[in-house]
Amino acid sequence: MQDFAGVWRLERRIEDQRAGQVAHATGQAMLSAEGAGLIYEETVLLHLPGQAPLEGRRRYLWRAAARGIAVLFDDGRDFHVIPLGNGAPEAAHWCDPDQYDVRYDFSAWPQWSSVWDVCGPRKDYRMETGYERLPEA
Repeated sequence: MQDFAGVWRLERRIEDQRAGQVAHATGQAMLSAEGAGLIYEETVLLHLPGQAPLEGRRRYLWRAAARGIAVLFDDGRDFHVIPLGNGAPEAAHWCDPDQYDVRYDFSAWPQWSSVWDVCGPRKDYRMETGYERLPEA
């Protein structure tokens, strides 16, 4: 898990079927040590069609798990587990009433990506994010 520590440039594409639009985001994710795990902190600039850019932030806790990396919301609630050790890690999260499914790709490490497919009565989108490690200052 410590291999993820550092600063990552990220580029994101969000294809929102319900809104009929594609949004883009660019920014950084910083994974820093906290106890036996990491804190994931993301800051992005989100570009929605026809609107001024919006700043977005996310924060998650990453902890070692028997099957890989447990990703928790910043308040400690379970989100999902990134199952390491196989070629195409997948995970899921049910957030009533919507289903969140993710696939990770670490095959071009240290570049990696995630693809979230979110479906339900409130949401219908695909979010693709690519990560590239930034050099240490």
